[in-house]
Amino acid sequence: MPHPSFPIRTECPPGTCVCDRDALLQAPSGDVRILMLTRTEEKKMLDRLENLASLADLRKMQERMEQQLGIRLSITQSPHEVRSLRGIAILVLEQPGLCRKTRQAIPAAIKKSMDAQPQITFDLLDEGGLFGGS
Repeated sequence: MPHPSFPIRTECPPGTCVCDRDALLQAPSGDVRILMLTRTEEKKMLDRLENLASLADLRKMQERMEQQLGIRLSITQSPHEVRSLRGIAILVLEQPGLCRKTRQAIPAAIKKSMDAQPQITFDLLDEGGLFGGS
């Protein structure tokens, strides 16, 4: 398969990542959108995730990441009491071409926003009916 017609992420040094970038490029039906996330674009995305203003902002970013890059997030609360951000699990689902470090950096950036803007956490918990909202 020829390389995509857009600039793609440079490969990680050998042995440091398990993203299967090369296998993705070889797969005829592979979803190569994730390779559009160059290191420069990743920094922009992480900066944006670190500076979320609201839950609506988070949901908008979550939707854009899935539409544009195929990145799917799972944001769930613990079935037990949530006393801090530790009670909220933010997972980036695995996908070929997504760097391991990026999968770790996305939840960290979102939690940084939640720490700076506690209302995001409250609104997220309220989505599940914790505060009696509908």
